[in-house]
Amino acid sequence: MNGRGPRLGRNRLWVWLFLTPTIVLYGVYTIYPVVASYWYSFVEWNGFDAAKTWVGLANYRAVVADPLFWNSFRITVLFMVAVVPVKVLLTLLLALVLNSPKLPLRTLFRTAFFLPVVTTTAIVGVVMQFVFDPASGPVNVVLRKLGVVADGVNFLGDPKAALWTVVGVYIWKWFGVTLIYWLAALQTVPDEVYEAAAIDGAGPWGLLRHVTLPLLKPFAVIITLLTLESTLKIFDLMLTMTNGGPFYATEVVEIYIYRWAFAATVPQLGFASAAAVVFGLFVGLIGVLQLLGIRAARKARSER
Repeated sequence: MNGRGPRLGRNRLWVWLFLTPTIVLYGVYTIYPVVASYWYSFVEWNGFDAAKTWVGLANYRAVVADPLFWNSFRITVLFMVAVVPVKVLLTLLLALVLNSPKLPLRTLFRTAFFLPVVTTTAIVGVVMQFVFDPASGPVNVVLRKLGVVADGVNFLGDPKAALWTVVGVYIWKWFGVTLIYWLAALQTVPDEVYEAAAIDGAGPWGLLRHVTLPLLKPFAVIITLLTLESTLKIFDLMLTMTNGGPFYATEVVEIYIYRWAFAATVPQLGFASAAAVVFGLFVGLIGVLQLLGIRAARKARSER
C-alpha cells in the first residue's frame, strides 16, 4: 500500500509526458489560430505589414454589407439542404440491404462503398475535372455515344450545373461514412425482437415498419446531425473542382474566406477573420443542435 501512491504518481507523470506533444501542437495549430482570428477581426491587416490598425466592428459591418458573403452563405446552406436528405436516405436504404445476412459478398460491397472515403479529397477534385471535361471527359463521351447530348456538357463551367455536380461527387465521396453509421445502428437491434415479431406473423415490410425504423429513430437524429455538420467541410473538394466559380456559383463561405485571406491581390486578414467569426457562429449553432439531438436520442433510447 505504501508504494502504491508513488507508483500512481509516476504513471500520471508518464501519461502527461506522452500527452504533452499533442497538447502543445493542438494549442499552437488549433487554439491559437482560433483566438488570433477573433483579435484579427477587429483590425485592418494585410498579413505582411507589422502594423495593424484597430478598426473595431468595421470589418463585421463590411462583411454583413457584402452581398457576396450572403451569396456564399446561401450556397453553403443550399449545399447542406441538397446533400443531407439524399445522403441519409440513400445510405439507410443501402444499409438495410447490406445488413441482411442472406446477401452474398456483403463484406465486399461494404468495402467498395467505403473506398472513396479513404481517397484524398484534393486528388478526387482534380480527377473529377478530367472526368467531367466537356471535350474529352468520360462522362461526356458516354453521353454523346448514347445520343443524350450532341455537344459536351460543361458540368463545372455552367453556373446552373456546377454546384449540383459537386453535390453528386461529394455524396459519392463520403457515402461510406454515413453508410457505416447506419450499419452500426442496425447492429444494435436485437435478433430476439425480429424473432418475436416474426412469430407474431410480421413479414419483411412489417418488420421494417414496426420494428427496425422505430428502433432507429434515436440514431436517425444523431446521423442526420453528423451528416449536416460534415457538409460544412467542403473547402478542399470545392476548391479543386471549381475554385468557387463560375461567377461565384459555387463559392461557399470557406472559399470566400480563403479568397480574402490568401487569394486576393491585397490580402485582408482582418476582413476574412470577421467573416470566419460570423460563419463560426453559424457552425456553433449547428453544434448546439447536435448536442440537443444527442441528448434527445439518449433520452429516447433510455426510455425504450
